[in-house]
Amino acid sequence: MPSSNERALAKAKTLPVDGLILDLEDAVAPDAKPGARENACAAASSGEYGHREVTIRVNGLGTEWHDADLEAACAAGPDGIVVPKVGSADEVHRLVDAMERFGAPDRTRLWAMVETPGAVLDARAIAAASDRLAVLVLGTNDLVKELRARFVPGRAPLLTSLALVVLGAREAGVAVLDGVYNDVKDLAGFEDECRQGRDLGFDGKSLIHPGQVEPCNTVFAPSEAEVEDARGLLEAWEAGAGSGVVTYNGRMVENLHVEVARGVLATDEAVRARS
Repeated sequence: MPSSNERALAKAKTLPVDGLILDLEDAVAPDAKPGARENACAAASSGEYGHREVTIRVNGLGTEWHDADLEAACAAGPDGIVVPKVGSADEVHRLVDAMERFGAPDRTRLWAMVETPGAVLDARAIAAASDRLAVLVLGTNDLVKELRARFVPGRAPLLTSLALVVLGAREAGVAVLDGVYNDVKDLAGFEDECRQGRDLGFDGKSLIHPGQVEPCNTVFAPSEAEVEDARGLLEAWEAGAGSGVVTYNGRMVENLHVEVARGVLATDEAVRARS
């Protein structure tokens, strides 16, 4: 959400989303950045956004606004501070040191955007660089530019990069979010990309328009068939305890399948609790 737009910040209180990124970077013109900073910090500290995680995206390291953005965001104490173009573990260390110097509360986590080839190749090191880092966010627009690739349906030029970042996040035990979809009128293409991201292992997707919220929630939430299948598998597992080989609908069931099924039910429960 552009933090220079007070109507957008108010609308964000009503959106059925898990988290909000109150933007000070790309969505805000240079002359509007000081006012946007004040708006974002006031919103983040207001307590008016319910269950939603509220984060502030500051301007990147090396820009004229970064230090003031970071200091103000730390004082506001949002759930997370999103930093664009984080390129290395060393940059993570610098950011975490600055957050501690500026007095960020322990609850304020670092979200690092992965937007360059170097960051993709160092995704594992970036993700594991600090316990304060909680999320990797793909910046797919910048990544396409840096790769000199093209925006094409199916994202073939990005698949290697997407997979490498998911691998790095999973190995480090942090969450990972897919990048934005630019054509807000193409909901069919957007849903296809959501399904692709879900199937690759992303925990969710960053959005740029309220119209993208409902289809994204639908894709990333377990379907009724998936929930039913998970319950049936767990029932078969419990009924077959101690009997050796357990099967369900002709499929052999092992501990890993049980863990996946429990994860499906936990996600479904969490979704229902927020609906």
